[in-house]
Parts: sequence; structure tokens; C-alpha cells
Amino acid sequence: MAKRLVLIGECMVELAAGGAADTYRMSFAGDTFNTAWYARRGLGADWAVEYVTAVGRDELSDRMLAFIEAAGVGTSHVQRMADRTVGLYMISLNDGERSFSYWRGQSAARRMAEDPAALEAAFAGAEVLYLSGITLAVLEGEGRATLLAALARARGQGARVVFDPNLRPRLWSSTGAMCEAVMAAAAVSDIVLPSHEDEASYFGDADPAATVERYRAAGAALVVVKNGADQMLARDGREILNVAPERVADVVDTTAAGDSFNAGFLSAHLQGAGLEEAVRRGAALAARVVQAHGALVDTDV
Repeated sequence: MAKRLVLIGECMVELAAGGAADTYRMSFAGDTFNTAWYARRGLGADWAVEYVTAVGRDELSDRMLAFIEAAGVGTSHVQRMADRTVGLYMISLNDGERSFSYWRGQSAARRMAEDPAALEAAFAGAEVLYLSGITLAVLEGEGRATLLAALARARGQGARVVFDPNLRPRLWSSTGAMCEAVMAAAAVSDIVLPSHEDEASYFGDADPAATVERYRAAGAALVVVKNGADQMLARDGREILNVAPERVADVVDTTAAGDSFNAGFLSAHLQGAGLEEAVRRGAALAARVVQAHGALVDTDV
């Protein structure tokens, strides 16, 4: 029976530059789904990759589910809500660096963690559960607390929890609320995959080592700090290493750079690669992704 990697979050309609001026291409993407898409390509047939979210019952939601399933990602635990639909975002680029405009007020994913029983069913028997800070940020009402409690129960039953803080202050009521929620998620996580630039900005970390130690103090055994084009720092127990990422001469679009790194790293790590090899596999995948437009890049060609 296949082992299960279960990712939790929001998939959205993506409008990305199509090459010509003021021309956009529609697709589907979102940070945790991007990681699911790349992880499905990186993992062997002995792993099932599944996505937990909520969508509407409209045509666009149907198209999204068909897209997710066509990527080989399971949707059996995706909730359907008649009074909601899916969110949308548009990517704007300036010399390869991206910014986003969002429309997600009626997104069904904001209510995906309302039902503890649905989460328990989705997480039952999973080897690995994956979420991000954006997953936490978009949840309405008590959803955040419900999700963290479900993750803690699953972890107690043997699942490993992987967390990318993915700090996006625009999604939060305050920076303080964001940081508090991120550290609450870190406290139920085994692996944390932060980006140092964000951590320095909002937690005041002086260097990647400070980021590593803060998340290890929260309870994570394995921390890998992404650091843009600079050296990454990874620590797993007593093993500590610095890894320089590949240099990319022509950065086209940094969308999903971190998401694809996470997928490359996890795919290698879950299949038994050593820490350095797994970090390098993540960096190599991200280097290919940033040389093309959009979040989901066909790296097989």
C-alpha cells in the first residue's frame, strides 16, 4: 500500500504573464498545491500525494479539481461547498521578481478546517502532512486552532508534520498575529522549511543560524533555511551543513521558487537521500523553475 503525503492549503486560479504585453495565461496554483504538483513528479509510485482543501460546486471549481487529478494528486478529501467558489490571483513581474494581487473573499478553502472529523479522516494513516503559513492565514473563524489540533493528534499517531512558514503579512490582521500563529504551527512540526529573508524581517533573526535555532527550540528536529541566492543552512539533529544554491544567470519568474525547493527536498528526503543531497535536489529544481513563467513549470523538457 502506498505511503501518503498529504498537503493542506488553498489552490487558486492563477493569471500569469503569457509573454506578450498585457497577455495573461490562466492556470491553477497556490503554494502548497505547487509543492504537491512537483512532489508528485519527484516521488516514486510507492508514495501517494493527496491534497486537502475546499472548493465550490461551480464550473471553475470542477475544472480545478480535474486539473489537480490530472497531475496525479488525490482529491478524495477535497470538500465541496455550494455557497463558495475558488480564489484568484494575478502575478505582476519586475525583473523576475513577482508581486501578487488577490481575490479570495469567497474562497471555499477559507472554511476547509471547520470540521474536525473531516480533517481526522483526511489525515488518518498519513506518513507526512504538509502545510504553510498561508494555509493558516486564509482560514476563517476557529479553523486555525482546529487544524493545529488535528495536526497534533496525527503527529501523536506517528505522522510527520512539515511546515513552510511562508510569511505573508498582508494576509494577517497584524505581524504579531502572524508570528504567533507561525510559532504555534512550528510547535507541532517535525520539519520546518523557512526563508531567511522573511524570518529576518518579521522575527528579527540576525542570520540563518538564528532561524534554525528558533525553530528547533519550538520542537522541529530538521530545519532547512532557504536564503535566496546565498548559502542555505540545514540542521538535522547534530548534522549541520551550508549549501550554496546553483547560480541562475537568467531569472525569469521567481514564483514557486520556495514551493519547488520544498518539493525537491522532500521528495529526496522521503526516499532516503542524505541531508546534503536532498538540499541540493531542492535547489536544483528551484533553479529550473525560476527560469520560466508561472508557478508550475514542466521541468521534464
